Amino acid sequence: MTMTAPPADALDGEAMFDALIEADGRIEPRDWMPEGYRRTLIRQISQHAHSEIIGMQPEGAWITRAPSLKRKSILLAKVQDEAGHGLYLYSAAQTLGITRDEMTQQLVDGKARYSSIFNYPTPTWADMGAIGWLVDGAAICNQVPLCRASYGPYGRAMVRICKEESFHQRQGFEILLTLMQGTAEQREMAQDAVNRWYWPSLMMFGPPDDDSPNSAQSTAWNIKRFSNDVLRQRFVSMLVPQAAVLGVTLPDPELRVNEETGEYDMGEIDWTEFHEVLAGRGPLNTMRRQHRRDAHEEGAWVREAAAAYAAKKSAARTETTVAA
Repeated sequence: MTMTAPPADALDGEAMFDALIEADGRIEPRDWMPEGYRRTLIRQISQHAHSEIIGMQPEGAWITRAPSLKRKSILLAKVQDEAGHGLYLYSAAQTLGITRDEMTQQLVDGKARYSSIFNYPTPTWADMGAIGWLVDGAAICNQVPLCRASYGPYGRAMVRICKEESFHQRQGFEILLTLMQGTAEQREMAQDAVNRWYWPSLMMFGPPDDDSPNSAQSTAWNIKRFSNDVLRQRFVSMLVPQAAVLGVTLPDPELRVNEETGEYDMGEIDWTEFHEVLAGRGPLNTMRRQHRRDAHEEGAWVREAAAAYAAKKSAARTETTVAA
């Protein structure tokens, strides 16, 4: 059987790619990259972008119900930040050869995933605190290492995103602290929210390392810097002293320091629940995706008007150039 040799430029590109990865350098959009690397990044970055956009829903529902004007303005700023994060990430993914329309269509058609954490309900104001402290706290642990991701546009987008997520985490902590300093009913509400969001926030890091199919290759390509279990352990180590300051109890009776390793031993995460939610059978999966689909369809006229205006301006510039 005769084997066809790859083009010389591909060989040169592959050697350059390998050298950059080995040197912990940055891959830029015009650099040669393996198709698997490109596909992995499109999947990861687009899912991250989808999560930011879907993540606006549970908090956006509380903007009009926040307990004060100050709380409304802070929450509104936070939701606006999430929209911006989605924009940065969609823009980064577009440099890999996929359009924003394609990514959006994959989301509304149910072909693309987003973080499972956003498929849980937010019945009380304390949920805004728990989301900020736990969900955004987990996001920070997950995303700070991505600032050093090997793909340049992704790493640079993450720098600003992580700065804003730090504000979000502090905002959530302050909400819970205020509630825990309030009435018995407010303290109970805060603890209940922590009880409901604690385990899903641990699931945000993904399945255990021995059951994570994409981690090894992503690590080899310097997209991912730490394993799921390492990041989860780092997150819990951050939560324990903060929970003591808040006065809340983390709902894991098996949580304790292992004297031999210096790390925390934890109870077993319900991975069946994780996979059920990921498969689209969580409490609010259908509603979240339908809401996004409705918003996309209702906004079609805005996109069409913007495109028509851009085409008109482009044509006017062309006529001006020709006339000159």
